Amino acid sequence: MKKHSISISRPIPTETIIEQTVDYSIIIPTYQEEKILEQVLTLYTPELQEKYKFELIISDGGSTDNTIAIAKKHTNKIAIHQKQVRQTIGEGRNKGADLAKGNILIFINADTYPADFDTFFNAVEKLKVSPTEQIALSCRCRAIPEEEQFIDRLFYAIHNPILKVGTKMGFGYGRGECQVIKKFAFEEVHGYDENLHAGEDFDLYGRLTKFGKIKWDDDLFVYESTRRWRKFGYAKVLSLWAINAIAVKIKGQSVSKDWDAVR
Repeated sequence: MKKHSISISRPIPTETIIEQTVDYSIIIPTYQEEKILEQVLTLYTPELQEKYKFELIISDGGSTDNTIAIAKKHTNKIAIHQKQVRQTIGEGRNKGADLAKGNILIFINADTYPADFDTFFNAVEKLKVSPTEQIALSCRCRAIPEEEQFIDRLFYAIHNPILKVGTKMGFGYGRGECQVIKKFAFEEVHGYDENLHAGEDFDLYGRLTKFGKIKWDDDLFVYESTRRWRKFGYAKVLSLWAINAIAVKIKGQSVSKDWDAVR
């Protein structure tokens, strides 16, 4: 992510944070994210937190760089993985959810952020007041504009409509880059499967469809970093997605035994 692509606002000193009533909990899993985290966290300004009544939770997988120090400048809600064995992203998200006080959980990756915060939270607020059976949201993604190339535009032009149709048909599609879920439903299905190294997002939304409805909302729109596409290429990443999704659906376990961190 290019630094100039994000406007920087003042951070929240940890000592000034006070407990407030929150409607939403934004949970960001991290691991060795010092290159990008400061730029992302400064988007969640104190003004936005007060306006939309959300808390910011970092769930770190055991970073040895400056990730934790950066996180502490913006929130005092940080779960830190202490074990020697590297945690799965599902485990990280679950540990973040354990700290959550909001009735709506917003899981969003450290290299991902809403395209427009007001539009994003207006969409999330619709879920808050929706009937009980509507339990989660799926959203569309796009490459960060400053990083976007023609291949990215082509991919998302195909990918987002597939996700939209799949969601409307009840298949439980939902990119892990951003998943929005009512807390009671998340707890009812026991959260993410911590044994999955990949496909945990697909697995969770698949289980949620047996409990309630997942809605596609065009207004729920996030930008994501292209760093994984650039390192491995679309062919490799998409093939891994497909293989792991099929394995999770049929065998309940992923083919990948680790998901390479790209930093």
